[in-house]
Amino acid sequence: MAAIASQVVDKYFEFMETKSDPRTSEWFLMSGPGPLVFVLVTYLYFCNKVGPQWMEKRKPYDLKPLLIAYNLIQVLFSVWLVWEGLQGGWLHHYNLKCQPVDYSNDPVAIRMANACWWYFFCKLIELLDTVFFVLRKKNNQISFLHLYHHTLMPVCAWIGTKFLPGGHGTFLGVINSFVHIIMYFYYMMSAMGPQYQKYIWWKKYLTTLQMVQFCMIFIHSSQLLIYECNYPKTIIVLLGINALFFLGLFGNFYRKSYKARNMKVE
Repeated sequence: MAAIASQVVDKYFEFMETKSDPRTSEWFLMSGPGPLVFVLVTYLYFCNKVGPQWMEKRKPYDLKPLLIAYNLIQVLFSVWLVWEGLQGGWLHHYNLKCQPVDYSNDPVAIRMANACWWYFFCKLIELLDTVFFVLRKKNNQISFLHLYHHTLMPVCAWIGTKFLPGGHGTFLGVINSFVHIIMYFYYMMSAMGPQYQKYIWWKKYLTTLQMVQFCMIFIHSSQLLIYECNYPKTIIVLLGINALFFLGLFGNFYRKSYKARNMKVE
């Protein structure tokens, strides 16, 4: 048993040593998966148990100024990430059909790798979305979809930054960041109060846009199963499966939230 465990450990360190990108290995939270696992376990424990128990006999916090500032920062952060993703490749030399990772120290390649790390960091900041729900006693909004999305995205972004900081998979980050510009703008308007909430009647179209992004990601990723490209097919398969799973979850949310409501009105 000890020999098997030793082999597993050796294989792990060999994999991390040979497959990870040395350019990003020394960056903050990139040395190994331990720090990220700690953050996510703490996040899930707080949002599912400690937070709700702590808030049980307390009044909801009024976080209006904080939420407005937070969502505005997220909008600006997402705009910058889209810009960096476009300038780092997708607006210029990246090929939509096949784009391997450039592991060189070319300034443009480093710019894209840097954008991947900031995208990962952004996913960590977004964990505050759930923390704010807990502090405002909006536990009904902490669904499986919400927790799955906020837990998995930092993992995907960490893997991308650690092993594939550039190339084909970064299309996901650009599209997702674009959707988040609109999403956090919606949240900001919602946080500003009833006098502004009347202008955000288009929530269901935001959900539709989120579903469209997963269709785009699935199509963009799946083409590499047909065309030969120097990009790991295992990652492509996982991206495709994850996109379909998210599409199903958001589709179910759309049906429950809007179609069922329309049927009740009729």
